[in-house]
Amino acid sequence: MEVTRTLARYLVASRWEDIPERVRHEAARALLNWLGCAIGASRHETVECALAAVRGCSGPPQAGVLGRGERLDILNAALVNGISSHVLDYDDTHARAVHPSAPVWPALLAYSEWRKVSGAGIVHAFVLGVEAEERVGLSVFPEHYEVGWHITGTAGVFGAAAAAGKLLGLDERQMCWALGIAATQSAGLREMFGSMCKSLHPGRAAQNGLAAALLAAKDFTSSTRAIEAPRGFARAASTRFDPAVITEGLGERYELMSNMYKPYACGLVVHAAIDGCIELARAHDLRPEDVEGIELVVSPLVLELTGKKNPQNGLEGKFSVYHAAAAAFTHRAAGEEQFGDRCVRDPRVVALRDRVTATADGAVRKTEAYATIRMKNGGVFSRHVEHALGTLARPMSDHDLERKFRALTAGILPADQAEKLLRMCWAITTLDDAGSLARAAVAS
Repeated sequence: MEVTRTLARYLVASRWEDIPERVRHEAARALLNWLGCAIGASRHETVECALAAVRGCSGPPQAGVLGRGERLDILNAALVNGISSHVLDYDDTHARAVHPSAPVWPALLAYSEWRKVSGAGIVHAFVLGVEAEERVGLSVFPEHYEVGWHITGTAGVFGAAAAAGKLLGLDERQMCWALGIAATQSAGLREMFGSMCKSLHPGRAAQNGLAAALLAAKDFTSSTRAIEAPRGFARAASTRFDPAVITEGLGERYELMSNMYKPYACGLVVHAAIDGCIELARAHDLRPEDVEGIELVVSPLVLELTGKKNPQNGLEGKFSVYHAAAAAFTHRAAGEEQFGDRCVRDPRVVALRDRVTATADGAVRKTEAYATIRMKNGGVFSRHVEHALGTLARPMSDHDLERKFRALTAGILPADQAEKLLRMCWAITTLDDAGSLARAAVAS
C-alpha cells in the first residue's frame, strides 16, 4: 500500500469547503488554548534559555516570539513558540496519542507572518496537519510510545510538514517529499520527561516540519515511501505498524474531534487524581495539616509516567502524582503556580506529599482514579473520579477555555489586548491576514 502517497494526495486535494463547521470551530478552540499556553509560558526559564541560545544566530526578524517583543527568523520562531506552548504541559492532547497543537500552530503562525495567508487558509492547514500527525502516530501506537519514543515529537513533525506544505501549495510529489523529509527528522525520547527537553520535542517538530515543507517546495527530494517502506519511519518505529490507520476514512472523520483540553498544568493521566483531591478538600473543608494520608488507586500508566516521589523542581513536579495530589489538596487548584519551583519546594506541600501513596490497578483507566483521604481524627473521605475533567466525557466548554486563556495571559498582556486576541481566535476563519493574530500576541 502506498501510504505516504495516499496521505499526500489527500492533503493536496482537500478543499476548505470539505471541512465541516464543527471541525473549524474545534480548530479555533485549539488555537485559543494553544496561544494562551504559549503566552503564559513566555517568561519561563526554559524559554529564556532557548532564546539565549538562538537569538545570536537567528536570521532576519521575520516572526515574533509570542508574549514577548523579540523577532526571529521563521524557523527559530517556530522552535521557540513550540517550546513555549508545551513547557507548562497545559496544552491540548488527543484522546489516544499526540499533543496536536504544539508542533503545528507554531509552524503555521511563523509562516503567516512571513507570507500573508488567510485565516481560513491557516485553519484548513491546521486541520490537515493534525490529521497527518495523529494518523501517523496512531499507526505505530502504543508500541512506539512504550519503548521510549515521545510521540508528540516523532509524529508531530509530520503534522507541521503537512500543514506548512498545504500553505505552500505543494503538489502531490512535493508533499510526498515533505513527509519524507519530516520522517527522517523524527525524534523525541521519553527519557527527557521532567527536563527542558520535553518541550524541545514539539518545538523541533514545528521547526523541522516547516523546514521540510520549504525544502520540498524547492524540489528537495526524499523517498516517496518514507512512512511505509521496509526501512521507513513506521517499520523502524514499530513492529506493529497498521497502515490502514493512516489511510482509512480520510476526509470522513477528523482526528481533531478527539482533542481534549487540560484544566490542570500537568499530564492528563494525573487529572483524575487531582479532581478527587480537590473535590474532597472543598466538599469537606479539609486542611492538609489534619490529614493522616492520601491514598490513590490509579492506572499503571500513571505510575509509569508520573512516579517521581521527590521532585526537585517544577518540571519534575509535573511528573509526580504525589506532588500533584499534595499540591492540589493544599491549594484546591492545580494550575501553573502549583507546578512551579516554589510550590514543589514548599515545606507544607512536601510534608503532605510524603503522606501520599499511589497503587496501580490494571482495571483503572488512565483518566480514572480513586482517592481516599484519611484524617488524623479517624475520619475517612473517598471519591471515585470516573472521567477526569477535560476528557471527552467531561469536556471543557468554550467559556472554560476563555477563562483559562485570561488566567494564562494575565500579567503578560494588558487585559484589553488579551480580550482582542481572544476575539480574534474565535474569528480566525474570517481574518484576511492570519499573521495579524501573531502580531497581536506580542507584548509591548
